[in-house]
Amino acid sequence: MAEGSITNFIRKVVFKAEPYIPQVPKPKKKISLQTRLIWSGVALLVYMVMGQTPLFGATAPEFDFLQFARVIFASQQGTLVELGIGPIVTAGLLMQLLRGSDILKFDFKKPEERGVFQTATKLVTYVVIVAESIVYAAAVYGPGVPEPYVLYVMIGQLMAASIIIMFLDELVQKGWGLGSGISLFIMAGVAQQILWSLFSPLPAGDGGTIGIIPYIGQSMMTGDLSNVLFRSNQLPSIFGLCLTVGILLILVFTQGMKIEIPIVSTKYRGFSAVYPIKLIYVSNIPVILASALTANAVFIGQMLWANFNPRNNNEFMNVLGQFDPTSPSTPIGGIIYYITPPRGIEAAALDPSRAVGYILFMIGIVVLFGRLWVELGGLSPKSAAQNLLDADVQIPGFRRSNAPVEALLNKYIPSVTIIGSIILGLLAGVSDVLGVFGSGIGILLMVDILINYYTQLVREQVEVVMPRLGALLGRK
Repeated sequence: MAEGSITNFIRKVVFKAEPYIPQVPKPKKKISLQTRLIWSGVALLVYMVMGQTPLFGATAPEFDFLQFARVIFASQQGTLVELGIGPIVTAGLLMQLLRGSDILKFDFKKPEERGVFQTATKLVTYVVIVAESIVYAAAVYGPGVPEPYVLYVMIGQLMAASIIIMFLDELVQKGWGLGSGISLFIMAGVAQQILWSLFSPLPAGDGGTIGIIPYIGQSMMTGDLSNVLFRSNQLPSIFGLCLTVGILLILVFTQGMKIEIPIVSTKYRGFSAVYPIKLIYVSNIPVILASALTANAVFIGQMLWANFNPRNNNEFMNVLGQFDPTSPSTPIGGIIYYITPPRGIEAAALDPSRAVGYILFMIGIVVLFGRLWVELGGLSPKSAAQNLLDADVQIPGFRRSNAPVEALLNKYIPSVTIIGSIILGLLAGVSDVLGVFGSGIGILLMVDILINYYTQLVREQVEVVMPRLGALLGRK
């Protein structure tokens, strides 16, 4: 089927299906910041309650298929948020890849075309929800289910919970809340993990507590501080705490680095400002996309291994991935082995080639998605130049037209895209290998999300005075 015919087919499907697709309506007028914060809090509260609600019929599985991706998908094993935001991110990744490869051709300058693409993405999300719910429930919980009807109930729970999560995200994104539901859920999940690593009083395998703060107090009381700096079995330690603080400081510092291009208003005389091009220009989206792609690849690899190569005796399947039969969530060979991190200094020292390979893989895939996202997300020099003109501002010394402004932006945007993506990939990879609290990718996402929320709050104040300039700042 030709590329154009695929796009036309999707348009026809969307036009026929759209009247029957439940939608969260946009607010009829812009609601206050306080109300939006309340709605965001409600959405987060519902998500957190779902994360503490057990999945009916679920038994303790042999191993956790999504252990490596819990932070990315903001999910909790054995609860209603078992799949988390995974189906939403997977569907969005699939549609962006199809559009980026020109298999789907949509002109996002036209609101109706953008609307068709968004509706098509929602339809794909429903398909992914159904597929992932069936596959995950059958593969993970199916063997331990006493009666077939229990499995059907579990599949229904996973589907219903994922649809509720999709609507919570849509509620926040459509203007009732602030920012993105996906970002909100990820941030809360990472913060929860960090707090758990710091303060958990539950006992750990080394005779102490899981949380490093209670463990330090316990060690001081016994007079034995020998194991506080480093702990085995990836338990929180002083080294991990210092590493986490160091990564946070580096992220905050790099997020503040930017190139400032002076701009003046063509509508308000005497108004001047700067157009910032951040070093981390691509934000956290490439990391989310790269992580989602990796998570799905590992999940599929685990499924294939469990069904076709449980003894690691199939040479062809061994190239894809090998897992430890006594601990099936642990890869021991194949491609999957090198695209998952050896967590902790001990594991990295045992196989430094895997540690280096994972870091290089993270850098490469984040750079790839960074460049892709600049084009798809309306961040290219051409799009940025048009945004400046649409905001009634110009750069002093340059004609108020696309070509010269685009040429100026083209000197910076491609470079910061590559450099910023390399920094993101390097920090995420190194942090995952060395074992920071909340995982490297989680810390990176949380910091970027918090900074984006701060930027949004600033923009809310700017829009009160100058709406068009506020909208321009919103595209950063």
